[in-house]
Amino acid sequence: MILGLNELSKIVEILPKDGIILLKGNLASGKTTLVKEIAKIYGFNQNICSPTFSIMQNYDKIYHYDIYQYGSERILQNGLFENLFEDGLHLIEWADEGLERMLKKFNLPYCTVEIEILNNKRNYKVTYA
Repeated sequence: MILGLNELSKIVEILPKDGIILLKGNLASGKTTLVKEIAKIYGFNQNICSPTFSIMQNYDKIYHYDIYQYGSERILQNGLFENLFEDGLHLIEWADEGLERMLKKFNLPYCTVEIEILNNKRNYKVTYA
């Protein structure tokens, strides 16, 4: 699905309303921008920023993770993997293969959104595991 920034609500409509969504894409591809749109549509209007250094931010049942610097190991080290069993929407930027293996091991279903930059738009590829 190829969309401009003003069309992000279309991708949010087809994404799960709860559970785990893995966000993949190059630097500045729009992962945090998508999280901001999801939070806005769900009524959370406060400032959303990528939790690169804190690893996780909680926006009232929306959990926003960024594992860019440390990968899935950091989720385990900080005891955040257990959060993924909680009700809510878990949005994980920079998800890696290690995290996907852990999710499969514990039979946690997830959705992956791969974002690719195409001129002034983005291509969103959504898959379910």
